[in-house]
Amino acid sequence: MEGAKLPFVSVVIPVRNEHKYIRDCLDSVLRQDYPRDRHEVLLAVGPSTDDTEAIIGEYEVRYDHIHMLKNPRGTISCGVNIGIRAAKGEYIVRLDAHTEFAEDYISKCIEYLLKTGAENVGGPTVVKGKNPIQRAVAAAYDSPFALGGGKQHIKNYEGYSDTVSFGAFKKSTAEKVGLFDENLILNEDDDFNFKICEAGGKIFISSKICSTYYPRDTYSGLIKQYFGYGLWKVAVIKKHHKPARISHLVPMLFVLFLAIGGLLSCFSRSFRKYYAGVIGLYGLMDAGASFTLKIEDNPDGIMLRLRLMVIHLLLHVSYGCGFIAGIFKFGLQWNPSGRVIR
Repeated sequence: MEGAKLPFVSVVIPVRNEHKYIRDCLDSVLRQDYPRDRHEVLLAVGPSTDDTEAIIGEYEVRYDHIHMLKNPRGTISCGVNIGIRAAKGEYIVRLDAHTEFAEDYISKCIEYLLKTGAENVGGPTVVKGKNPIQRAVAAAYDSPFALGGGKQHIKNYEGYSDTVSFGAFKKSTAEKVGLFDENLILNEDDDFNFKICEAGGKIFISSKICSTYYPRDTYSGLIKQYFGYGLWKVAVIKKHHKPARISHLVPMLFVLFLAIGGLLSCFSRSFRKYYAGVIGLYGLMDAGASFTLKIEDNPDGIMLRLRLMVIHLLLHVSYGCGFIAGIFKFGLQWNPSGRVIR
């Protein structure tokens, strides 16, 4: 397709406190080979305590296809919905401010939507870091020991999946499934993809749809993020009445073992040995996964491997604690429509 035959696309980016990343993100969007007169860029900006809004304002003044929208609640799901409702395009390409996109990202999204017939398409999550901690976190995204090896984390994966990060879809598809659930603070993508699959739609991942995601660059930020993922995963599971996968339950069981086993060890010498043995086995598995993982670019040497061991533990414990908290938070808070009550 060429020129006027190309469908009009609305790029939607929810943003809040993204001073460190928003310029690189927008610069990569500006380099897209998709004609500027055939797409718009809508940034739904939540209340920020840095100069994110001022930076976006600079781009809005310089480029007439970039528009800033207010997102008073500040959550991702609300921001995406604000963008979708304001969108003029037939297609929505949902982006993330922590990410930089290949020049043909929009073009490839539209190409694969049209040729696969899938309702939502995207690329694998390719993760990189700019400082030592962030590089170790990026390595964890490639580690099956860390995240369970989902299809969206396989760099060369090409095929159907049950979920995809971000994604591109028809505006009518989003409207058909009820947009993004604004009751969900996190895991809104999982919920959205659940709804597409329940409606009979398909989700496709192509390694030709290329982007680079920059994860959290502090241990505290990572803990907060994965505690939230565990917490809100329970809400999504309960909403859709889906059984939790083993990969969801293992971190929770590990945390329970740490807590209960630690208590029992105070009273039983024999159990103390068993407890120490399990902790030792976990440490060996962690070290084995960290030191055998193939890492293409490692300027930090052995220190990255050691940080990765710490990150594995933080991911498992924070996600497991969040999942336990989610069971208590959402266990009885459920109405007949299946929506989370807040």
